[in-house]
Amino acid sequence: MAGALGLAALTMSSVSFAQNIRGSATGPTTAKGYDHPDQFIHLKPVKPADNMYPVIAHSEQEQQARGKLADLERKTGKKPNLIVFLLDDVAWTDPGFNGGGIAVGNETPTMDKLANEGLNLTSAYSTPSCSPSRATIMTGQNPLHHGILRPPMYGEPGGLDGAITLPSILKKLGYVTRGAGKWHMGENRGSLPQNVGYDDYLGFLSVSDEYTEWRDQYFEPEIALSPSRFKMMEEAPFSHYEVHCTPTNTEQCENLKLIDLAYIKDLDKRWMDYSVDFIKQMKDSKQPFFLYHATRGCHFDNYPSDEWAGKSRARTVYSDCLVHMDYVLAQLVKALEDTGQLENTLILLTSDNGPECEIPPHGRTLFRGCKGSSWEGGVRVPTFAYWKGMIKPRRSEGLFDQADILPTFVSLAGKPGAQLAEFFPKTTYVDGVDQSGLLLADNGESARRERIYTLNQYFAMIRIDEFKYIWTAEIENGFFQKGDWGGFSGPIAVDTGGAVMVNLYTNPKEDVSTGLRHLPMGVPLAGAAASYIKDLVKYPPQFKIGVLNNNPPIYNLLPKVKDAIERFQQDQEEKYPRHQ
Repeated sequence: MAGALGLAALTMSSVSFAQNIRGSATGPTTAKGYDHPDQFIHLKPVKPADNMYPVIAHSEQEQQARGKLADLERKTGKKPNLIVFLLDDVAWTDPGFNGGGIAVGNETPTMDKLANEGLNLTSAYSTPSCSPSRATIMTGQNPLHHGILRPPMYGEPGGLDGAITLPSILKKLGYVTRGAGKWHMGENRGSLPQNVGYDDYLGFLSVSDEYTEWRDQYFEPEIALSPSRFKMMEEAPFSHYEVHCTPTNTEQCENLKLIDLAYIKDLDKRWMDYSVDFIKQMKDSKQPFFLYHATRGCHFDNYPSDEWAGKSRARTVYSDCLVHMDYVLAQLVKALEDTGQLENTLILLTSDNGPECEIPPHGRTLFRGCKGSSWEGGVRVPTFAYWKGMIKPRRSEGLFDQADILPTFVSLAGKPGAQLAEFFPKTTYVDGVDQSGLLLADNGESARRERIYTLNQYFAMIRIDEFKYIWTAEIENGFFQKGDWGGFSGPIAVDTGGAVMVNLYTNPKEDVSTGLRHLPMGVPLAGAAASYIKDLVKYPPQFKIGVLNNNPPIYNLLPKVKDAIERFQQDQEEKYPRHQ
């Protein structure tokens, strides 16, 4: 009898209480919930080729992009012109189209107009510093694979030497290639612009402060007011001049004028005129062009000319510079309009990193960290793509990496997706993905599921959707608590407790870890990281320009840990498969 009563009680219990598979302790929810564009943590990306980063394929939007390109080519008779307009040390929040502009004392009407009439990429990424980002744009690789881990300074050896580059590929596809402005990807022969694909280049080979700081008695009196030390700098083995580089002389660039505290004020105007003249020259050309315009501004030291000093509401040399750069962009756009080339030209604006925060005045960021770090403030950069009549005005949260510029431009030039592999040996890994569908489809989504963050020689973090998993990071004020500090002056923590993850939507300042509460999101992030480590094992990192360090990354200790990595990666992929 007791047994029968017990069975009846169990039966009644199962009838009385509904299942609660989704809801809370108080009962199931009736809310259906929503999925959103560009959120792919539940999907499996696929590699176009073994040596290419995996992508989320969107066949319909890719077909739409090819159709629009074909229609335009029938109209113009040639492939599209391609422009990269690269700012220096300009933060995500500095231009008006991301909330800065007039609100922070530097109006950017041209940038705002183009961003609002084009595609504003709100989650676009650089590397933590200048030269690695520039090399990433040129090679389609992140710093671990192209090997320029930090900026070379004062004639240090190393650079792009030997790399396959965007201009060299576009030349093979019939493009005229032109560059203007800051180079900073190596001064050795093999790294000079004319030897990596440029038909013509006017600019300087290093970075602003290399030409100015030791000349300025207020910044470095220990050199400027010491004749012997000043002479040492004058004779130091780095280029002191503005240079002109062409393939007629592959040994060296032609020295033009010495860059001193007066001439540096004129460089951005000279480079603007140079690019404007080039655009006008290409008016009736049967060939399309690629223009890489890398501004001097707004990297310190900023010395505005009389025309621009005090032009910004903020009246700082940084804000004056940003207002000037907006004008430079306006003149390039005007030249395209005046010559009837605007509708056949893609303009992509971006910055080489976030704000430099150690030498005021500088940019501003809403995010944590600055240039030199892989916190969002150091690497999330203002970026938009403008193409009159081709790109629908909108904002996208789809992940975009500067490594994607090379595959995307090559795709627009006629070699989409896996066809990019034709230009690289099978031993070279390409970290970028073809984002032509994101740009050109009316509601295009990103082809990128994950974003890899590097920091010096480290694979440091990974992002999928709004979640970012962290195991190596810069401690911003770890050494110094006084004065201005930023990404280059802090120590780096190379290990964590294993559950450091942030939600960039709820916590863009990255100061609260959600790793323990949101483990269901953390596990696929770890699986994707393990898969990329496997790629680093198969396609090892390069270290052309490295960083002194006492902690080599795990993927550099291959003889001892390769088996352990493969076992860990296999275990993760069995639980959360990443690509087919």
